[in-house]
Parts: sequence; C-alpha cells; structure tokens
Amino acid sequence: MAYTITSQCISCNRCLSVCPTNAIKVTDGKHWIDSTLCTNCVGSAYSVPQCVAGCPTYDGCIEQPSDYWESWFTTYNRLVGKLTKKQDYWERWFDTYSQKFSEILSESQRDRNLTLLVSNPTH
Repeated sequence: MAYTITSQCISCNRCLSVCPTNAIKVTDGKHWIDSTLCTNCVGSAYSVPQCVAGCPTYDGCIEQPSDYWESWFTTYNRLVGKLTKKQDYWERWFDTYSQKFSEILSESQRDRNLTLLVSNPTH
C-alpha cells in the first residue's frame, strides 16, 4: 500500500532526510511521494515507513488505500470524526443496529416458542 503526503504537512522537510529511497519530492513547495521509488520501507532496516515515523504531525503522511471504496470510507470517517469529535461512527452504528436486530430476533424467537407451547401442550 502506498503512502501519500496530505494537506496537514507543515513542510518541515524531515521526511526528505529520513526516506531511504529518496521517494519524497518537493514541487512548488508541496511535498509528494513518487510511487515508483517508494517501497514502504519494506526490505529495509526499518519496520515502519520512515515518512510516517519521522512526521511531527499525525496526518502529514498517511497510508493511501488502493481500493476506491476503502479510500472513500477512510476520508468519510476522518471528516465525520473531525465534525463530531468521534472517530467511531460506523462502529457505533453497527453496535446499535446489531443490538436492535438482536432484540427483534429474541422477540421473534420468544413469540415462536410461545406459539409452540400453546399449540402443543404436554400433559
């Protein structure tokens, strides 16, 4: 998976000095990563990409999803997180949905058991 430099970059140039493949370039004052040179630091002495490790901001250099929808949801979750100060919107949605579904399923099962009990009394 490739990495990208975001608008959160403060142009401190740390990434330029730590990149082992010199994949980080500067054009018109904007930093960017040349994907043909970037190896994500795989096969090097580093266990994490050095652009990420050396970045003083949290979001200056991030993993760029290769799948369109993965990228869309990553961006969506980041924006919703900033707007609501909550990063786990979809987790909360899933928990609420699964809880409601579980309640409906339990109620349905209880009704089915009651129907069976009424229709087949054991004496």
